[in-house]
Amino acid sequence: MLLQVQNTLHDYLPIVFMFIAAMGFIVLSMFATHWMGPKKKSAIKDEAFECGIEAQGNARTPFSIKYFLVAILFVLFDVEVIFMYPWAVNFRNLGVLGLVEMFTFMGFLVLGLVYIIKKGALRWD
Repeated sequence: MLLQVQNTLHDYLPIVFMFIAAMGFIVLSMFATHWMGPKKKSAIKDEAFECGIEAQGNARTPFSIKYFLVAILFVLFDVEVIFMYPWAVNFRNLGVLGLVEMFTFMGFLVLGLVYIIKKGALRWD
């Protein structure tokens, strides 16, 4: 015999209270920091301060796109390698099918790396 569970508004009441409490904390924190924060503005206070070193040049100097491309590629391949750890832990349980699937996955990774190298994404001029 299957028992049917009916969800009522009463079941969700703790979640609603938690949401209201969280939102209240956020709003209270925002008002408290605005109320207690400094009120006087000046050029010296608004100036950027980093380790006591005077700021030099323009902070809006553009970076080479190669820097961002290498960073994105690192994150991409780093995250892909993370998928290999659960496979390695369950290697014996997955059997031959798991081995074939991992070789397929690694093949796609190698194809992606070959494509990136062919396009010259890692070449710094």
